[in-house]
Amino acid sequence: MIYEEIARRDERTLELPKILERLSGLCSCADAAELALGLRPEHTLRGAERLMSETVDAHMLIARFGAPSFGGMRNCRGSVTRAQAGGTLSMKELLEIAEVLRVVRSLVEWRGRCAGVETALDERFHCLTPNKYLEEKITSAIVSEEEMSDHASPILADLRRKKRSASGRVREQLDKMIRSTAYQKYLQDPIVTIRSGRFVVPVRAECRGEVPGLVHDTSASGSTLFIEPMSVVEANNEIRMLETKEQAEIDRILTELSNEAGGFGDGILESYDLCIELNLIFAKAKLAYDMKASAPALNDRGRVVLRKARHPLLDPAKAVANDILLGVDFDTLVITGPNTGGKTVALKTLGLLT
Repeated sequence: MIYEEIARRDERTLELPKILERLSGLCSCADAAELALGLRPEHTLRGAERLMSETVDAHMLIARFGAPSFGGMRNCRGSVTRAQAGGTLSMKELLEIAEVLRVVRSLVEWRGRCAGVETALDERFHCLTPNKYLEEKITSAIVSEEEMSDHASPILADLRRKKRSASGRVREQLDKMIRSTAYQKYLQDPIVTIRSGRFVVPVRAECRGEVPGLVHDTSASGSTLFIEPMSVVEANNEIRMLETKEQAEIDRILTELSNEAGGFGDGILESYDLCIELNLIFAKAKLAYDMKASAPALNDRGRVVLRKARHPLLDPAKAVANDILLGVDFDTLVITGPNTGGKTVALKTLGLLT
């Protein structure tokens, strides 16, 4: 614990967190951004070389083929786990899963366009499992986070057709009523509105007895009653019955889609985690590209040979480049000079690049 606290203190002194913040800002996904902020220096040569090769290869792929898109993926782990346990997901959750599957498919297609180029990232790409079947089943059934498509099922389409027809009949009856000179004098406004899911008309409170029907609401002032005329009660009942059946069918479709998502859950979760890792790796490559950085040759023998090294947080146009050598002909270096001479910058440059 003491060693870890000392390491964190040194990282703060060198301003490593500022580098990680820049990296985090280049990630498309919140989980990848969180991973970026949590990065710590690698202390083994093999581990550092592995990480370096991933960044170098991602940098090369971006230069040759352009950067892959990770869209706006959101964490779907909780939703998928709940679906695997038999839970029913919301439209929003299912659309988030479909978005993950879209990103997975686009990454596989992007890597396919880079065929013939072997990289350190290939194992991750090969382990991605696109599922166009489930992706399209979700997106064809759900229009938005709050709307199911008419084409989600034949039953839903039929129920909505009947509901539109019944609503049209009610509106037609009420439109005739509000245009009738016999009723206009009793109405607060010649409009048809909805209260408690029922079509109603606004009637002046003092004319309550002139318009037979059910009162569903009252205006704040009490001067207006929203009445469902008796002539449309039966039709409104039919609409409510159709709405109940419609919601039951929507729930059935959501349950079916959730079961499908749960069945493919392991592949979705694995692919999501791989997407997050790839997003972070390509963010590293993008940061290297923005910094005009070059990949160093690594060693574990304490040898430091920096040529024209710049502090990565300073403006490249203003930063003074430094040549720093240690561990070759000597292993101790004393830096002297006046205040504002760049001693601290040189030390931080050495520390960050190491």
